Amino acid sequence: MRLRLVLADDSLLLREGIARLLVEAGFDVVAQAGNAQQLLGAIREHHPDVAIIDIRMPPTHMDEGLKAAEAIRAEHGTSVGILVLSQYVETTFALRLVADGAGGVGYLLKDRVDDLDDFADAIRRIAKGGSVIDPEVVAQLVGRRRAKVPLDDLTEREREVLGLMAEGRSNQAICDRLFLAPKTVEAHIANIFSKLELLPAPDDHRRVLAVLALLRG
Repeated sequence: MRLRLVLADDSLLLREGIARLLVEAGFDVVAQAGNAQQLLGAIREHHPDVAIIDIRMPPTHMDEGLKAAEAIRAEHGTSVGILVLSQYVETTFALRLVADGAGGVGYLLKDRVDDLDDFADAIRRIAKGGSVIDPEVVAQLVGRRRAKVPLDDLTEREREVLGLMAEGRSNQAICDRLFLAPKTVEAHIANIFSKLELLPAPDDHRRVLAVLALLRG
């Protein structure tokens, strides 16, 4: 079954280009919007699987897209996945997006659209309730200086695993990237959950909370 998408960007040329790529990748783009008001109307009318939203839209080109994403989440809950696209790394906006820990959200740089396979995979993971954070955002968050927090107790390998989790990678994808056995990756993830004091719960939910801990850390 093809996923149904709503695409919002004030640049008609860029919006049409992304829509064409998404259709070629097997998605249905059921509506397009040039501003936040049009986007919210399209969501109510079509109730898509995922909304793909430019973070900066008219009239101020500041954070209208992010505010629209927050409004969609408040009105529709997790039934509509949200993928925000940004021209720049803005860690504060990324944190706002995933702050509720509910999943089904993503924050990617627009450059990622060039890799259609990865872009399509991110959309599908968000539709399934996962969280996807751009690798450049993850790298900035992991590398920044901060007061001691539970993240400091993670080993270097556990940090690598958590970083890939934040990108929305599956266990198998982490195995392939780090050349580790599945049981080794499972052990690292269990250690991460333990050190971050994430109590037993569905693993998908704990993955989202672990990513949230990384962003807040």
